[in-house]
Amino acid sequence: MSSSIAPDQSGGPGFRPGAADRHRARALDRVRAYTRVLAYVIIPFLVAAAFLLLVLPGGTEQHFAWTIEPPITAMLLGSAYAGGIWFFSQVAVQRHWHRVRHGFPAVLVFASLASAATFLHWDRFHFGHLSFITWVVLYVTTPVLVLAAIILQRGEDDGEPEAGDVSIPAPWRYVLALVGAAATLTGLVLFAVPSILVDTWAWDLAPLSARIVGAVLTLPGLVNVWMLWDARWSAFRRVFQAQLVSLACILIAIAVRFGDLVWERPSAAMFAVGMVVSAAVYTAFYVSLERRRAASL
Repeated sequence: MSSSIAPDQSGGPGFRPGAADRHRARALDRVRAYTRVLAYVIIPFLVAAAFLLLVLPGGTEQHFAWTIEPPITAMLLGSAYAGGIWFFSQVAVQRHWHRVRHGFPAVLVFASLASAATFLHWDRFHFGHLSFITWVVLYVTTPVLVLAAIILQRGEDDGEPEAGDVSIPAPWRYVLALVGAAATLTGLVLFAVPSILVDTWAWDLAPLSARIVGAVLTLPGLVNVWMLWDARWSAFRRVFQAQLVSLACILIAIAVRFGDLVWERPSAAMFAVGMVVSAAVYTAFYVSLERRRAASL
C-alpha cells in the first residue's frame, strides 16, 4: 500500500479522502463525444498506413503517398502508426480524459510537422494517387482537429488521481523526461535542418524522409516530458502501452531491414543498441509500475 499516492493537503499529486469521488461527481475527466468520434475516424487510416508501411515497406513507390527509401524509414513511420492505433483505440474506449490526455500534444506536434514537411517537399509526392490525396487531407485537417479536441477537453482533468492510482517514482520521471527531451530536440533539429544529420544518420535519408523521421522522434519525447509535471501512473499507463507497441515494431524493422543500416557509421550501432536498450528500460518501467498498481488495489 505504500506505493499508492498519499493524501496531500496541497492540491498536488496526492488525494484527500473522498476527493476522487467528488472529482467524478462534478462530471469532470470525461472523454467528450467529439474526441471519441475523432479517434474512431483516425483509426482506420492508421490501420491502412501501418499495414502498407510495416508489411510492404519496399513497395511505397506503388502504393504510398511518396516513395520512401530505404524501407526501414517506411517501417519506422509505420511503427508510429502502430502505436497510434493502440493510443486512439484507448481514446475511443476510455471514460477518463486524464488517461489519454498527454498523448494529444505529441500527436498535434507530429501531425503539424508532417503537414509542414508535405508542403516543403511537395514535388516528392505521387500526385493523383489515392494515398497522396488521403495523406494531404489527413495532414491538413488533423492538426486542426486534434487542437480542437485539446481545447474542447480543457478543464476536464483537475489533476486528481483515480482510485488505486500510484505515483511514478521521481528517478523514473526525471530519467524518462530527460530521454524525452533529448529525443524531441534531436527530432526538431532533424526536421529544421536535415542537412546537419543526414550524412551521419544510421541509414541514408533524403530531406523529406529526414523531416518525417524527426517528426516521429518527437512523439515519445513530448509524452515523457509531461512527467515533470504529472506523477500519476494512470495518466501515462495507456500512452506507454502505445510506446511499447511502437518499440516492438522498430525492433522488428531493425531485424527485417538489417541491411538498410549503414554499419560503417557509428550511428547505426548506436541506433540499434539504443532501441534494444529503450525497449528493455521501457518494459522494466512498465512492469515495475504495474506491480505497484497491483499492490495498491
